[in-house]
Amino acid sequence: MVDSCTRAFPLSPTHLGGVSLARIDELFQAAWRRYVEQHPRAAQCTERGIDGFYDGVPMHWMRDWSMPYPLVVASAQGARLHDTDGHEYADFCLGDTGAMFGHSPPPVADAIARQVGRGLTYMLPTEDALEIGRLLRERFALPHWQVATTATDANRFALRVARAVTGRPKVLVFNGCYHGTVDETFVRLAHGRVVHRPGLLGQAGDLPQLARVVEFNDVDALRAALAHGDVACVVTEPVLTNSCMVLPERGFLDAVRTLAREAGTLLLIDETHTISTGPGGYTREHGLEPDLFVLGKPIAGGVPASVWGFTGEVARRLDAVRARTPPGHSGIGTTLSANALSLAAMRACLEHVMTPEAYAHMERLAAVLARGLEHTIAGHRLPWHVVRVGARVEFVCAPGPLRNGTEAEAAHAPALERAIHLSLLVRGCLIAPFHNMMLVSPATTEQQVEQLRHAFAEVASLLARR
Repeated sequence: MVDSCTRAFPLSPTHLGGVSLARIDELFQAAWRRYVEQHPRAAQCTERGIDGFYDGVPMHWMRDWSMPYPLVVASAQGARLHDTDGHEYADFCLGDTGAMFGHSPPPVADAIARQVGRGLTYMLPTEDALEIGRLLRERFALPHWQVATTATDANRFALRVARAVTGRPKVLVFNGCYHGTVDETFVRLAHGRVVHRPGLLGQAGDLPQLARVVEFNDVDALRAALAHGDVACVVTEPVLTNSCMVLPERGFLDAVRTLAREAGTLLLIDETHTISTGPGGYTREHGLEPDLFVLGKPIAGGVPASVWGFTGEVARRLDAVRARTPPGHSGIGTTLSANALSLAAMRACLEHVMTPEAYAHMERLAAVLARGLEHTIAGHRLPWHVVRVGARVEFVCAPGPLRNGTEAEAAHAPALERAIHLSLLVRGCLIAPFHNMMLVSPATTEQQVEQLRHAFAEVASLLARR
């Protein structure tokens, strides 16, 4: 089944993404030397690791950048980031979506400053909470909401509710998905079997016992998996991200909604990345009608926070389950969830930052960026393609479009991508370290887009040189 719906990309012992391995290494080494020359202060601070931290960094993902050693951030404002070596970067990574609306948007910064003198956490609602419930209901068209600290927590809590109200044990995910560090989603298809994803550490349970996995855009496989009658919830992004981006084919998401309803299975839409689509996310833009909805990272302008919402029917069934459940720990919620600081930042972000005007600016400049990348790729006859979802733009170092997670994995070109990332960085442009993702924020300027387009064109020219 997997083979019939995937496309193999040609492998070569001498080329990757249509570029010779020798040329990729040449570009990478040149960028490496340039980075070392540009960052002597960072070398003093981080080359041997920051004392006291495992692996020399506060959070191990900070080692995933292609740079020889981490730069040290001095400040960031809007879409500009400054390091302690005195360099300014046009920031298109934006904290890998956490700062999607820019660093320290003024309304959020003002709300934080006001709240600091009032206390940071009480485990009680605030005046901001009185407005946030209404704002979430109006924006995302679901009546019931809860606040968590991360999208991982929100997804985990929503899946517990789905299991509780359906009485079913399993979740269904799409191959290549990413939903934070939720255990059940760290599975993949390998030769038609559900297995653990590579690199998983310390997992005590057998995750394939908790999840079913099918390929994105494969309606027949989804129908067959749901026919077992044991799936509590389908959890999906509307577009596969955090990989080589995969768009839904026409009618696929409608089919997901229809098949889930027919099977008595709930549908959870995770919009943590695809909120780049518009003020109500991909869900509101395309009328997806989920039973459960999750949004993390940017909802509070960079302050750790997430939200998860659900329908009146889910609430009714949850009430019934809770009524027959003895008192005790539900396993849902943490002490710092919905703290006063995050609520203040979230209200400011929803009211004053995530506006239709901001999204119009983001959409326009993201389209300019995508067209510029496409022009460069075509001009150098590189076998790559560009994908965009609202303000989120990615270039993929393989032909496209991609149809599913298996194709996305095959299209990933780590050595080529890290050479491009580091080469862009030393030219003053920061993009996401995990894949080729670029975000346009409300603070991004036309000049910054042009800077990135020019840097990309220069790097592509070096790679394509015959």
